[in-house]
Amino acid sequence: MSESLASALDRISAVVITGGSSGIGESLIKAISKIGENLFYCNLSRTKPLGLPADLRWAHIPCDLEEAEQVAAGARSVLAEIAENGGSGQVLLINNSGFGSYGPFPDPDLGHQLAMMEVNMKAVVHLTGLLLPVLKERGGVIMNIASTASFQPTPYLTTYGATKAFLLNWSLALNEDLKGTGVRTLAVCPGPTTSNFFKRAGFAEPPADQHLKQSSEEVAEISLRALAGGRTVVVCGWKNLLMSTAASLLPKRFSAPVAAFFLRRARLDKFLEQ
Repeated sequence: MSESLASALDRISAVVITGGSSGIGESLIKAISKIGENLFYCNLSRTKPLGLPADLRWAHIPCDLEEAEQVAAGARSVLAEIAENGGSGQVLLINNSGFGSYGPFPDPDLGHQLAMMEVNMKAVVHLTGLLLPVLKERGGVIMNIASTASFQPTPYLTTYGATKAFLLNWSLALNEDLKGTGVRTLAVCPGPTTSNFFKRAGFAEPPADQHLKQSSEEVAEISLRALAGGRTVVVCGWKNLLMSTAASLLPKRFSAPVAAFFLRRARLDKFLEQ
C-alpha cells in the first residue's frame, strides 16, 4: 500500500478534514502523515486535535458544522490557509464529521435528529460547494465518510441511515458530474467502528457483533488503499461488504424489517433500559 499511496500523495499538498480531532478523522491524519511528506492540514471541528504528530504542519479552524454561518466562515479560513501554506499541489477534502442516534424515532429528541441532518448532509454539500473552485483549479479528491447503513433502510437508526444513504448516492453522482475536471470522489462505508460516534449515540461500545467491529486505524488504512487505487466507493471489511451487498439486493419492503430484526437484537433492549 505504501508505495502506491505515496505516489498518490505526491500530487497532494493540502488536506482539509472535518472532525480530525478524534476517531476516523484523527486516524486518517496520522496515517497520511506517515507517508505523505510536506503536506499541510486544515481541521474543521469544535474541538482542537491534541494527539497529532509534533512535526505536522496544520491549522485548526474552530467550526460548528450545525451552523451554516460557521461553515461558510470556516471555508473562507480554509481557502486563506491553503493559499498561504498549502503549496501548489492537489487538495484532498475529507468530509468525515457525522453523528447519529440509536432508538425509535425521534429519540433522543427531534432537535438531535435535525442537527444530524445538518452535519451529515447539509454541511458536507455546503463545504464541498464552497471549496470546489480551488479543487478544480488544483485537482484533487473528495473523500466522504458514509456508512454501511447507506445500503438499506435502518430502523432504530432511522435518520442516520437516511443521511448516509444520501451521502453515498450524492458522492457517486458528484463523481460523474466532475469527470474531466481533475477532481474525483471516494465514498468510504465503514461498519461499526471504535470511535466517539457511538458514545454520542448513547453507547460505551458499538451496538453490533464484535466480529464486525473495526478500529478507526483499520478504517483509515482501507480508505487510503481505496484512494491510492482510484476507487469511487469502498466498504470497509469483507464481512461488512457481504452484508451490505446482500442488503442492497433485497427489495426495500423486505430490507427494512430484516434490518429492524437485526438492529433490535443488536442492542435496542439494552438501550431502552439505560
